[in-house]
Amino acid sequence: MKVVVQRSKYSKVSVNNKLVNEIDKGLVLLVGFTQGDNQETITKMARKIAKLRIFDDEAGVMNKSILDVGGSILSISQFTLYGDATSGNRPSYIKALNGHDAIHLYESFNAELNKYVETKPGIFGADMEVAILNDGPVTIILEM
Repeated sequence: MKVVVQRSKYSKVSVNNKLVNEIDKGLVLLVGFTQGDNQETITKMARKIAKLRIFDDEAGVMNKSILDVGGSILSISQFTLYGDATSGNRPSYIKALNGHDAIHLYESFNAELNKYVETKPGIFGADMEVAILNDGPVTIILEM
C-alpha cells in the first residue's frame, strides 16, 4: 500500500464537472494498493496517517496531527502510484492491484480512517479531476 499525504487548505474532487466531495483544512490522500495488502495493512496505515504530525504547533513546528487540529480527509484512489517506468517510457502497472480487489480495500481503508476523522472519498475507477490547494507545501509518501 502506498499513500501520498498532502496537507491541504482546500481540496475538491469532481467527475464529469460535478462536485463529488470537498474539504477545507485537512489532508488529501492519493491511495494505491498492491499484492499482499490486507486489512492489517489498512489498519496500520490509517493509524499512521491519523497520528502523522505534519501540522504546525504554536511555535511553527510540525508537531500536531490532524486529530489535534481538526479538519477532514479527502481520499482519492490512484492505481498509478504503482506505475513503473524503469525500463521504458510507458509505465507498467503490473504491481497495482486489480480493480476488483482494490475497491474493497479502498472502501475498507476509508471506513478505517473514518474511525479517526471524517473521510470523504472520490469515486473509485472514475476519471476524476482533483484540485488541491497544498498547504506548505507539505507532501509525505508512506508505504507499507
